[in-house]
Amino acid sequence: MSLTLSARLNTELSALRDSGLLIRPRVLEAPQRARTRVDGVDVVNLASNNYLGFADHPEIKARAAEYLQTWGAGAGAVRTIAGTLQIHEDFETQLAEFKHTGSALVLQSGFTTNQGVLGTLLQPGDVVVSDELNHASIIDGLRLTKATKKIYKHSDPADLDRVLSENDTEGLKMVVTDGVFSMDGDIAPLDELVAVARKYGAVTYVDDAHGSGVLGAEGRGTVHHFGLEGAEDVIQVGTLSKAWGAVGGYAAGHADLRQLLINRARPYLFSTAQPPAVVGALVAALELVQRDPSLMERLWSNTRYFKAELATLGFDTMGSQTPITPVLFGEPEAAFEASRRLLAEGVFAVGLGFPTVPRGLARIRNIVTAEHTQADLDFALGAYERVGKALGIIGA
Repeated sequence: MSLTLSARLNTELSALRDSGLLIRPRVLEAPQRARTRVDGVDVVNLASNNYLGFADHPEIKARAAEYLQTWGAGAGAVRTIAGTLQIHEDFETQLAEFKHTGSALVLQSGFTTNQGVLGTLLQPGDVVVSDELNHASIIDGLRLTKATKKIYKHSDPADLDRVLSENDTEGLKMVVTDGVFSMDGDIAPLDELVAVARKYGAVTYVDDAHGSGVLGAEGRGTVHHFGLEGAEDVIQVGTLSKAWGAVGGYAAGHADLRQLLINRARPYLFSTAQPPAVVGALVAALELVQRDPSLMERLWSNTRYFKAELATLGFDTMGSQTPITPVLFGEPEAAFEASRRLLAEGVFAVGLGFPTVPRGLARIRNIVTAEHTQADLDFALGAYERVGKALGIIGA
């Protein structure tokens, strides 16, 4: 007799419960802000990717409402049939200018962008070399290709050189890396990685989900941070859902990249275009970050303060270089218990364990934003001190 659906669901869910890995998302009962409400508790929010405070920003909401009223609730079709509105093309021009690239194309999410771009560019006979800690969307995107796949040690240009030297090809060679790694908060040494890639004639592909809006002048991203903007052998992809406060993904690079993706990227070809309100929000976000430098200044001032105070308390922040600030607890039980206790103290910060992060490196990942005040951060630090001492993570 065949396995029933109920049996499969029960087996898988039981395994997750028994291993302590079953996810039950917390529900926000107020807008995504530096302070919000979770499970009936008013909290300081350290769990979101809302780096610049754009998710509930009045100017961005106003532009979204304007585009909604002018252009309607939805696009009504995929981009290649009847779903490309003038506002879509205008925003992509704005994005390419912001990124200093020859072209840009917006897709439905950062995850599908990696599937669409990697699936379009990589063919049999190509070689792609990926950082061992790259995001799951990159891993899944590469699985869909028939290119030869190799791994190099995390952020290690010397190991990248070794792998490329051992894997020559007549096809395309590509090096793939996150710009900022989402679990550890470290920055890829992109200048060194690009130099190695160029030595072997390889293109460099940078997923800048957590670098765009955070690094580089006016938030232009990791590529700009390392002075590599405008390079035709560098492809930038990322999300529009983190620093930009809305939703979507983008690919920016060579002037011809956009046209090929329009014709070949399956997520673009088979998904309805972004709603007008989302486009309006993104237009406003790009304008605002360029007009108001205080946003990034506050983001980095808050980041430096929070990291320094955690270190003073005795916490290990794992060498993070960005607003992503992990606090190491080691075993998942400790990280999850700390997360529960922090919530009871009024701090929303989520524990992460295997398989999201390696075994033995369970942590709470905190993200500081431009919207947090010092009072918010001091409140969170006080809670961290009490919980850390209670669990024996820091000294009494």
